[in-house]
Amino acid sequence: MRTTLRGRVVTLTEVGDLADGVVSFDGPRLDYVGPAAGFGGELPPPAAEPPIILPGLIDVHCHGGGGFGFPETDAEGVAAAASYHRGRGTTTLIASLVSATETELRDRIKVLGVAVDEGLLAGIHLEGPFISEHRCGAHDPQRILPGDPALLERLIDYGGGRIVSVTVAPETANFDALADVLADANVILSLGHTVADYERSVHAMRRGWRVSITHLFNAMPELAHRDANFLTAAMAAAGRGDVIAEVIGDGVHLADGTVRMVFDTIGPANLALITDSMAAAGQPDGRYQLGSLDVVVHDGVSRIYDPDGEGAIAGGTATASEVLRRTVFQAGVDLTAAATAACATPARLLGRSGEIGALSTGMRADILIADHHLTPVTVYKDGALWNS
Repeated sequence: MRTTLRGRVVTLTEVGDLADGVVSFDGPRLDYVGPAAGFGGELPPPAAEPPIILPGLIDVHCHGGGGFGFPETDAEGVAAAASYHRGRGTTTLIASLVSATETELRDRIKVLGVAVDEGLLAGIHLEGPFISEHRCGAHDPQRILPGDPALLERLIDYGGGRIVSVTVAPETANFDALADVLADANVILSLGHTVADYERSVHAMRRGWRVSITHLFNAMPELAHRDANFLTAAMAAAGRGDVIAEVIGDGVHLADGTVRMVFDTIGPANLALITDSMAAAGQPDGRYQLGSLDVVVHDGVSRIYDPDGEGAIAGGTATASEVLRRTVFQAGVDLTAAATAACATPARLLGRSGEIGALSTGMRADILIADHHLTPVTVYKDGALWNS
């Protein structure tokens, strides 16, 4: 059955934005994207307040939501978390794990792999265990391991093509061998949770098949103008287009002004908006888990439980549509630029830019319809209306 949508269409192609545009499909792929005046079929009447029609959002770094976390829940919980995010506009979701033992990671890969095969998830991201204990963030220090290429190769083989990215610190042992394993498997090398110096960082950013920066500014040294470091190298590499930098634009991990700064200096084509969300996304304040660690959420901010004070930030609680909305309305980023970082750039990072991340004839009918506040109204995945 044909579906024809009319409104402001943010195509993220050379066509640009269409103030009165149409997106039409009869199946999993788009067969018309263009101005309403050029559409040959029956048109819906123009709305007094036209909806905003966007490509489905793509989140390449997410630990869960809706009360369930990917590093610790069962298959039913994985499906619930993925469905929660899809119902709010994230049509392509990568499930992120945290540092863990080989046995624990294999168990999680097995559970998540079912959701990948069913199309609820688009892949698995291993955040660790080969990261720095000095910037562990919300990772259990007891589960951080020195770089072990044989272990990484076993995990990737066990994943059977479902692992799409791995976060590694440039200073971990055997870094070059780890990078080779990832390149041979066409897995994204994501650099982060690090205290690497500038020279080692520059070297690392030249090693991958495809390279990203795990949540820019977070879990790395601050920018210091007399002490070039990992962040210095990362911002320069992203500015050149050599890497794609993840940005958590939720108002907690980064100030809104910082988000605006990276858009204006690095550019949306080299930034990927992410949530880094965990089980508490969409849930009330309270106690949660993130892998093996206890987490407390207060005023929507999740932190590692620490009886002696304020613990480290432990992932986020926002959805991708909330991050997009904040980037536009609080950080003041143009909608097309923000949507590029929420859709087109992560699609390119995943090597799927000809299929998802934009609205163009022949591409997947993954669509988010939002109101003028960018609040999700309707979601389509592969041309099917998503009812969560």
